[in-house]
Amino acid sequence: MTTSGNPQLSKMISEPSGSCEPASKNGSRGSGATAIVMAAGKGTRMKSELPKVLFPVLGRPMIHWVLDALDRTGVDRIMVVVGYRHEDVRRELASRSNVEFVLQEQQLGTGHAVQMCAAGLSEQPDRMDWPVLVVAGDSPLVQSTSLSELLEAYRRGQFDCLLGTLLKDDPYGLGRIIRNNAGQFQRIVEQKDATEDEKLIREVNMSTYVFKQSRLLWALERLSNNNAQGEYYLTDCPALLLQNGYQVDALTALKPCEALSINTIDELARVEDMMKEMGYRCES
Repeated sequence: MTTSGNPQLSKMISEPSGSCEPASKNGSRGSGATAIVMAAGKGTRMKSELPKVLFPVLGRPMIHWVLDALDRTGVDRIMVVVGYRHEDVRRELASRSNVEFVLQEQQLGTGHAVQMCAAGLSEQPDRMDWPVLVVAGDSPLVQSTSLSELLEAYRRGQFDCLLGTLLKDDPYGLGRIIRNNAGQFQRIVEQKDATEDEKLIREVNMSTYVFKQSRLLWALERLSNNNAQGEYYLTDCPALLLQNGYQVDALTALKPCEALSINTIDELARVEDMMKEMGYRCES
């Protein structure tokens, strides 16, 4: 596989080792990080009026598995971006004392979702040099060990942005990670825009990022919706930072199980089967 040209990061990039396993319930304490969880979407392909993140996986709304992983990672602030039927999501998560909600009234893209958090992030200027971890709320197989590894690599490499990626044998439909000849991250190219050679790339983006808070706010201010969909894409932020001389790279910190996404009922069933194999406890 291709490794980064950054000497520190090169030592840390390898085929993900170890099996995907539910972490212990004993979380690390105080990683000094904020987490943003994107949970505003409807999930139209699920063919239901239920908000996507509330679909049960092993008897629990899937977002709880994501929040559990974040708790084990030790983040000390969790901002959940809600939108479609946000009252239902708020009600479901009301018992989680460490969660705050940010409303995205119009769903105008992943970048727009994170833009809704900008005001809340700016309220804590003492955290401008702290990391902000961005994850998807519909990824119940996210592993706390992967997130911890990503945060540690971010700190050691003194990055402005570090993407968490994985190697997928069948990367169809996912954004590919484009690197230069030295192995350094250059950009993300979506399936529909990829050349035939780029489609052969196995390293993919899984919507997992760590940003320095001040750099994230800088990039969010400069996002454009000048595209066919008229949306703001979070995937544009790493490229914006890189183009302006900031330190950006990607680390294959995510494990094979984290490649399983949920967009349909059939995919949800496959995720449940995997979680059972891995020893997750059914709550039903």
